[in-house]
Amino acid sequence: MELAWLEDFGALIHAGNFSRAAAARCVTQPAFSRRIRALEEWLGAELVDRSTHQMVLTSAGKRFASIAETVLRDIEHGRREVQEIAGTSASMVKILVTHALTLSFFPQWLAALQTKTDTEIPIQLTADNMGTSEQMMLSGKAQFCLCYFHPDAPSVLDGAGFQSISLRSDALVPVSAPRGTGRAPLHALTDDATHPVNMLAYGAESGMDRIVSAMLDATATRGRFTTVFTSHTLILARMAKDAKGLAWLPLSIVADDLQQGALVRAGDAHWDIPVDVRLYRPRGRQSPSAEIFWSLAKA
Repeated sequence: MELAWLEDFGALIHAGNFSRAAAARCVTQPAFSRRIRALEEWLGAELVDRSTHQMVLTSAGKRFASIAETVLRDIEHGRREVQEIAGTSASMVKILVTHALTLSFFPQWLAALQTKTDTEIPIQLTADNMGTSEQMMLSGKAQFCLCYFHPDAPSVLDGAGFQSISLRSDALVPVSAPRGTGRAPLHALTDDATHPVNMLAYGAESGMDRIVSAMLDATATRGRFTTVFTSHTLILARMAKDAKGLAWLPLSIVADDLQQGALVRAGDAHWDIPVDVRLYRPRGRQSPSAEIFWSLAKA
């Protein structure tokens, strides 16, 4: 069995079909298909149901998908730990941070952590959306992921292979530019479904989109909104202040704008969505520097 076969299988699951997976792995589709066949022959079980036009995993394939993810992640973390012990690589801790937290939370939190130790821990931060961050964590490309959490919009990182701690509470609040010089919202939440409100939305790969969508589905209010713009948190905040629509934004980010009147609440408190800031990590042992970082985060 070759390690590349596991990576091929992971690419197939992520891409959803053989042609896109082959392109992602930089091989022809016939060659890619042969490698998946080779993995199946080594396992003695079919992983993909080839009787349908869509890429559907068999029961064995679904089970092995979880096993393959764990193996690849553990190998990557093991390689990093051995290199650190042998002194062949810097003790860099790799952290994924979703866009909303890169400026509003991470710098201050990291500074507070570093006051707890005399040892300087090198940090490599990558800012990205939740979907990409999840895939990087699953493949072992990072040791930690810092993101927002809501129980109605769980992440794949809430599965058995990972653990997390809550670092802070926050809330997504609906905000709008004010109407004129007053405190009334220009784009207000109402019960009138015949006049949809312009909505500034998060991208589909964003964890924030999952959270807001879960609320809209649970309250059956999606039909009250017309999406007019899609981006990430900081851009949505700017667009909301420019009177382009309503957005659900973290209270920690817009608190000053609300106090100064640049933004106003577009609805009362029952529209607020409580969220947690969470730090995720794999359950398996990581490099010594990563374990020190985790201990500081929990302290």
